[in-house]
Amino acid sequence: MSDDVYKRLSEFLDKMPGGFPSTESGVEIKILKRFFTPEEAELELHLTPMPESASAIAERAGMDESKAAEMLDSMAKQGSIMRVKTEAATLYLAISFVVGIYEFHLNSIDRELAELMEEYLPYLGMVWTSVKTKQLRVVPVTSALEGSPAVAPYNQLREMVKTQEIASVADCICRKEQALMGNKCDKPQDLCFQFGMAAEYYIENDMARQISIDEALKLLDVAEENALVPSITNAKNMVNICCCCGCCCGILRGMKLLPRPADHVVSSYQAKIDPELCSACETCIERCQVDAIIENGDVMEVDLARCIGCGLCVSTCPDEAISMVAKPDAEIPPDNIVTMMMQIAKERGLT
Repeated sequence: MSDDVYKRLSEFLDKMPGGFPSTESGVEIKILKRFFTPEEAELELHLTPMPESASAIAERAGMDESKAAEMLDSMAKQGSIMRVKTEAATLYLAISFVVGIYEFHLNSIDRELAELMEEYLPYLGMVWTSVKTKQLRVVPVTSALEGSPAVAPYNQLREMVKTQEIASVADCICRKEQALMGNKCDKPQDLCFQFGMAAEYYIENDMARQISIDEALKLLDVAEENALVPSITNAKNMVNICCCCGCCCGILRGMKLLPRPADHVVSSYQAKIDPELCSACETCIERCQVDAIIENGDVMEVDLARCIGCGLCVSTCPDEAISMVAKPDAEIPPDNIVTMMMQIAKERGLT
């Protein structure tokens, strides 16, 4: 069958906030063929980023309502679209490729898809660096901010988790992808958190297991012990926490290649080392996931162009020589994920 429907779908997804740029090799079309049948691709073109009933989508697509509902539910179970269940109705909406469609195919990723994604990752990275507002932001591990004055609520990771009513934990798709590529790292794989509506979706689709808030807090301790960067939804009301390693995370791997990763990662803090206290034990170098710690004579020093403000170096410094310093130009995150996506769309010239 002609690739026309996939080309149209590619253009459709590129108009979503997360973007889906075209390539000379056509790797993006190969990826779409993994996720959508031609019929599903055609139906996807009639969705919007706003939740709608199957009947509304069917009418727009000129389809029988029952057939459309069956296809939409199947696509939602596969992870190609988002499904929202309320007491009154089941609604469906289109989502970005990342963060979204790709991550929702956690259960079906294999070596072939991993290789396709590795080829496509640099193109997605160009979308990431082209906008000021990011889908994720880095918050310091809680222990790194102990004693810090006036920590904003949206930077208090554990307190944000405590406000959630439902939580789930899934495998990290980045570490799963790299393992399929033969690059398995030694970090725990099952430390990707979802909350609220996202948790319900993951649990319903057997991508994650439901956990209590207490267990989520304990698992955050495990993440910190293993030097994983807390990357959360770039909004006051978060829906997910990625616990990222510099060897597998697509975003961090891309940022490490840049001369100034700090310019492309949203965070409110940066680390600072007191040279009078530093004994140059290099523990911080081992903990840092973006190579932001450098040697300066007999002491360690933070390269502020690279530091992303995760605080992983603070809690394990035996000399207590490292502290977190608030960035004076740090911006307040959007209120919620919808506002955040609207900002990104505006910055990309889509609205």
